[in-house]
Amino acid sequence: MRYQTVLLDLDGTITDSGPGIMGGVRYALEKHGMAVPGEEQLRTFIGPPLKEQFRDFCGITDDEAGEMVSSYREYYGERGIFENRVYDGVIGLLKRLKDAGMTVAMATSKPEKYAVQIAEHFGFAEYFDFIGGALMDGRRTEKQEVIEYVLASCGVEDRSTVIMVGDRRYDIEGAKRAGLHSLGVLYGYGSREELEKAGPDYIAATPEEAGEILLGKNRL
Repeated sequence: MRYQTVLLDLDGTITDSGPGIMGGVRYALEKHGMAVPGEEQLRTFIGPPLKEQFRDFCGITDDEAGEMVSSYREYYGERGIFENRVYDGVIGLLKRLKDAGMTVAMATSKPEKYAVQIAEHFGFAEYFDFIGGALMDGRRTEKQEVIEYVLASCGVEDRSTVIMVGDRRYDIEGAKRAGLHSLGVLYGYGSREELEKAGPDYIAATPEEAGEILLGKNRL
């Protein structure tokens, strides 16, 4: 087996978290008197660090974007975190990886506090050796930073045996910068065009197909 450690993104890879995230963004925009865009634009907030998304989308300063994130969390911490569901087939994928003896870790730009809470609430924390994410104060949000933190926490030395799984270009680009292989999944929030442009080693349409690739049964 080529890979010994699998890092997985959370939003759009393990869970369909869109409703809760978009609800939090709507809440923050409305609270600050800003126009709320349609769902297509709201979906762009799923995956990348929120502070940068608010800053770029609203054309505001970093400090103002930080205030937007605080408002977002007023909604998300109470309601949005549970407006979420695990994708069909993902629990089976995690079980297969663990049964194969692989180290399974989460690497998400979502605050680690929320990631742990979600994993425990939806019943998949038991499949993870480590859950790593951003800090609540806005640090460690870039995907490569999270990946480096997770690798160090898991004691990984040979990066050739590690693969990052995610649904957005940020996951693929972060993996490349960290010297890892990567697998893009199409059932989340990133398009095939976005993923192909980022250049992952593999692309899978379903969790089942991802499992075949990760376990070496269907190398592309």
